[in-house]
Parts: sequence; C-alpha cells; structure tokens
Amino acid sequence: MSVLVIAEHNNHLLHAATLHTVQAAQQCGSDVHVLVAGHDCSVVCQQVSRVAGISKVLAADDVRFAHALAEELAALVVALATDYEHVLFAATANGKNCAPRVAALLDVAQVSDVVKIVSPDTFERPVYAGNAIATVRSRDKIRVLTVRATAFEPVSADAGNAPISGIEIPALPPGVTFVGSQLNKSERPELTSARIVVSGGRALGSAEKFAEVLAPLADKLGAALGASRAAVDAGYVSNDLQVGQTGKIVAPQLYVACGISGAIQHLAGMKDSKVIVAINKDPEAPIFSIADYGLEADLFEAIPELVRSL
Repeated sequence: MSVLVIAEHNNHLLHAATLHTVQAAQQCGSDVHVLVAGHDCSVVCQQVSRVAGISKVLAADDVRFAHALAEELAALVVALATDYEHVLFAATANGKNCAPRVAALLDVAQVSDVVKIVSPDTFERPVYAGNAIATVRSRDKIRVLTVRATAFEPVSADAGNAPISGIEIPALPPGVTFVGSQLNKSERPELTSARIVVSGGRALGSAEKFAEVLAPLADKLGAALGASRAAVDAGYVSNDLQVGQTGKIVAPQLYVACGISGAIQHLAGMKDSKVIVAINKDPEAPIFSIADYGLEADLFEAIPELVRSL
C-alpha cells in the first residue's frame, strides 16, 4: 500500500514529529512517500531523503507554500491523494489545521490522534481525555489520519537514500494571503520534542514567581518549560506552553510537575512520560496517583533547594 506523509518543517529544518509520523506510516504500508511543501526548502528535502524507510520525496518548492497556509497545502495534498491509500499528518497545530480540510475535500472521514496502527484499516485513538481507547475501522478508499507523535518511536533520520522528485503545482484557491506571524522565541528546547519538561501550575501564584522559581530548575536540567491550563488561564505564561488535552501532548523522558493538582485534561497530555515527578503540598492531589516519584512539600522551598543541589 502507498502512504503519503506530510512533512513538518520551517523551510530549513525537518521537525522531529515527521520522524514519528513516518514510523506510523510504515505500519500502514510498505511504500512511504513524503511530501515537502515549502519555499527554498531544498535543505529539508535532503534531510527527508536520508530518513529511514522512505522510498520517495515529493518536492513542492513554491513561494505560495512559504508559510504552510492550510488552504493552499490542502489543495496540493488533495491533488496527490488519489495515488495513495493513506495520508498521514502529525497531530500538531499545523497537522490539525490542514488534515480536516483534506478529509472534507476528499469526502472521507478523518481519524484523529491515532496512537496505534492495528491494521491498514483499523486504528486506535484516545477518547474521554485519554481515559478510554477507541478502536476505529475506516472503510474509506483514502484514509486521512493525524498521528500522535509521542505514541510512535521515531525512525532514524540518517539511514536512508530516497530519490527527490519535483512535482507539478496544481491550481491553488485564491483569496488567502499571509499577513504575518508572532512567534515566541526561546533558547530552551521545544516543548513537544524535549527530553525533560518542567511544568508549573496555578499554585505558583504569579507570572513573576513562575519565572523566578521554575526557570532556574529548567535551565539546570536543560528542560523545556510547560504549564497547566489553570496557570495559562491565570496569565502566568502564554498558551503555547500549555500541556494537556487542550494544549500540547508531551512524553519526555522526565516530567516534573510543580504545584499541579493533576486535572484529567492535564494528565491526558503528559501521562505517557517515562518518569513523572510530582511536587505538591497537597497529599491528596491526583497527580500523585500517576507519579513515579512524589514529594509532599512547599514548592517555594523544595525547588530552590533542588536547584542548589543540582
């Protein structure tokens, strides 16, 4: 079976989520192609060509794809989709933006947030904030999937030698223009790909305390910063740091939850972490039920002491 994976990149660097998506694609079929749509993205095409298990790289290099607008990318994917049984996106913000458009244009049902490929037509996905797993069988001729990257091990990024083929750009929908973007820049690792994540909750009390208490620990550990929805809603940090069902799904090697009670929607976003450490002064906090290590303590005393000890 032929499978098309839509690469995530910034025109210069292939994002790690694509490597996880390719792993899922290989479980759907043996002939995996990757579409790289962007502008001046030849470096990304070369990176993709070295990914293990890829048989072809489809290069769509055009200024109209410079910002990966979902309307234009969806039109390109739909034009290619008839040659494939599966079309896979990473379940990222970009993937979730584009995949539903592709499914609607193809008049097929999208299968979202896939965590296991049972067979080429049967998939598992979490429901009820991850408290149950639904097994879904798709009878559509073309199956459009978004894949939860944390559920699949990444393939090697340097073990392939796939050919790169340029493709003809179809007519794209008019009326969509890129105006601008505002991105938060940080020297810390990106949240969804970080090996260590330090997250804070509403117990921190303010944006100043969030930075004063958690940032030194994150810097010591070389970790990404995360937050609960309550901390984001309270204005302590921006919403791009939110971990949970309505935020980002993470599965780092180490997750340190500081002052986070452990609401269901937050646990859905981090419970697959390899090691979970919880620091909370409430012994009844639900986060302790899934933590590998729990410390019942005042975080304003425990975290500075931990930083001094590292």
